[in-house]
Amino acid sequence: MPIIPDEKDWTWVLTRPCPECSFDLPSATPATAPATIGNMLPRWRAVLRRPEVAERPNDTTWSPLEYACHVRDVFALFDQRLNLMLESDDARFENWDQDRTAVEMDYANADPAVVSAQLTAEGEQIAESFAGVRESDWGRKGLRSNGSEFTVLTLAQYFLHDVVHHLHDVDG
Repeated sequence: MPIIPDEKDWTWVLTRPCPECSFDLPSATPATAPATIGNMLPRWRAVLRRPEVAERPNDTTWSPLEYACHVRDVFALFDQRLNLMLESDDARFENWDQDRTAVEMDYANADPAVVSAQLTAEGEQIAESFAGVRESDWGRKGLRSNGSEFTVLTLAQYFLHDVVHHLHDVDG
């Protein structure tokens, strides 16, 4: 059964602390992203080895497997967005419907071992991309389809909150 879509605009995490995961946004930068991602990858692999990984805790919450699929796709999406921002002036991002993607990609029935390998590869790729960002590029801009503007710095912060928050969601 599909989850009711999350309609919140999570960009508010750029201006105030997240009360759920307590992510330390001011310390998050493109320079800290590679280590943060590297530290979370073993934790995600451990989550994906749980026997109950595909079980939803309730009818309104994704299973840890579904969250892992989402994070894998967030890694890939934000790698594309980061590179677009670095290559193009005033980059524009297409809308991404995460809930439709979860249904179309059948997150609920994915193979945890395959997801683990994919999540690791995508995580390593975006960590490498962030490692290559020069501080002089932190101010480059990108615009999401809903009008939210990001710099490379705020994109890194928003992205890191998302993936850290989801690890918190699954008690990783």
